[in-house]
Amino acid sequence: MELIDKTNPVASLPGSRWLAWVHNRPLRVGVLVGIYLTVVMVVSLMLANRVPALEPLAQVRNAISYAVFALVAALPVWIFRREPGSLFTSGVAAWALFSVMYALAGIPFDNLFVRLHKTPMNVFMLGAVVYGLLAVVLWVGSMVNALRHAPVPAGRRRP
Repeated sequence: MELIDKTNPVASLPGSRWLAWVHNRPLRVGVLVGIYLTVVMVVSLMLANRVPALEPLAQVRNAISYAVFALVAALPVWIFRREPGSLFTSGVAAWALFSVMYALAGIPFDNLFVRLHKTPMNVFMLGAVVYGLLAVVLWVGSMVNALRHAPVPAGRRRP
């Protein structure tokens, strides 16, 4: 059995079989990415707050966390790069799930929102706006690309 299905990038995501009952592909990807983002956040918080040996390497630890978070957050963009509507649906679903988990993470980690200067609603709006802008940019880009490849109509001759 091949682990990576090149024809269906969603099927090759880890955990996608658990959500096979969700027939809406953008929603399925969004839930998976939301779970992945939550795992990255929890691991980052645990390393930052419960492993004092990594304190001298705080900048490196944070840079790695940011990079992994950005790569995971970019999954909907990569999967739905030709479907801007699906990109927005998937991104907002992922970010909504992540925002709820971020709100719940504020319970055991006191002052999390104060420390990061972001409430859960700020985090949700930030993600929704970013995914919305990316969807619009990809949509406009696809329109420009379609215009570039469309035949140019012949001009009207004047008598």
